[in-house]
Amino acid sequence: MAPYLQTVKSFVDVPITDAGVDTVEFLKAAEGLVGIFDLLGGIAFAAVKKDLTTNIGKVRTRYNAAPEKSATLEQLVANEKAEKLNTASEGLTWLLRGLAFTCKALQTAQANKSEELASAFRKGYEETLKKYHNFLMKGAFSAALSGCPYRADFYHKLAEDPNGVSALSQDQLSEELDKWLAALDVIVTRLQLYYK
Repeated sequence: MAPYLQTVKSFVDVPITDAGVDTVEFLKAAEGLVGIFDLLGGIAFAAVKKDLTTNIGKVRTRYNAAPEKSATLEQLVANEKAEKLNTASEGLTWLLRGLAFTCKALQTAQANKSEELASAFRKGYEETLKKYHNFLMKGAFSAALSGCPYRADFYHKLAEDPNGVSALSQDQLSEELDKWLAALDVIVTRLQLYYK
C-alpha cells in the first residue's frame, strides 16, 4: 500500500480536451475523492459519501448505456439533453456541488495551516452547498461538520501508509494535495461554466 492520495486516481491525470472532460477518468478520480470521507470519519460524513456515490452511479449508468455519446462529460450532458433526459445531468450537477464543497473545504485548510477541519469544512459549505439546501439539510450538515476529526489526525491518515512501509512528509503531502485540489478546481469550474 501507499499513502492515500497515491492509491487513487488523481484529478491531475483526468484528460481534458477541446471536447471536454474524460468521463471514465473523471469518475475514477471522483470515486477516489469519496474515500477521503472514510478518513474524515465514515459515520459523520455517511450522508455526504452516499450522495456522492449515488451521483457517480447516475453518471456511470448513462455512460454505460451510451458510451459513444458520453466520452466526455460535456458530450454526456448535451446528448442526454437532446434525448430529453436528465438523470445523469442532474446527478452530475449534484456531484459537482459535492466536489466543489470538498475542494473548497480542503483548499481552505491548505491555505491556513492552523485552521481546524471543522472550520474549513464549514467555510466550504457556506461557499458551495448551503444555498441549495433546505432547513433540514442545513441541520444535518451542521451536525456532520461537527464530527470532523482534528486536522493533525486527518493529515496523518492522508500521509501514512497503512502497511507502515512508507509515508509522506507533511511537506510532500501538502504539495501533492495542492496539485490534486487545483486540478479538481479546474474541472469543477469548467463544468459549472458549461452548465451555465
